[in-house]
Amino acid sequence: MKKTIIIAVIMLLVAGTASMDARTKKGTKKAKAGTTQVIYTGDIASKVIGYNGTTPLNITVKNGVIENIEVLENQESPSYLKRATAKVLPQYIGKTVAEAKKLKADVATGATYTSEALIKNIQMGLEKVKSTTAKKSATKKNKRRR
Repeated sequence: MKKTIIIAVIMLLVAGTASMDARTKKGTKKAKAGTTQVIYTGDIASKVIGYNGTTPLNITVKNGVIENIEVLENQESPSYLKRATAKVLPQYIGKTVAEAKKLKADVATGATYTSEALIKNIQMGLEKVKSTTAKKSATKKNKRRR
């Protein structure tokens, strides 16, 4: 009787572990499908100068949509930078990379140089975003040929 109970408990544990492993693998596939990229523009746009120097950014793109743009350490005057970021960055957040590349963003009055530097950084950074749609369409074409 004890052997039967022990064997049953072991079988339940093994079955539970196998189903847990299957759920974990499914979750991993979903995580791979949702790609997030962070593009650092400090190197890419090192020659883009605002009013007081470079304005490096981290641009976060998730599933082809711009999720966040973070202004990194720079030498711009805080008041002008605040004005420029308040005007420029919201124009890009929530847009697809393709939409953002075509965007003719407005600059902040009184912070034109800083605004233009932010826009140029963003545009140069977006050129470095890796497209997952091109890979998917190429995979679909290959499958059709077979």
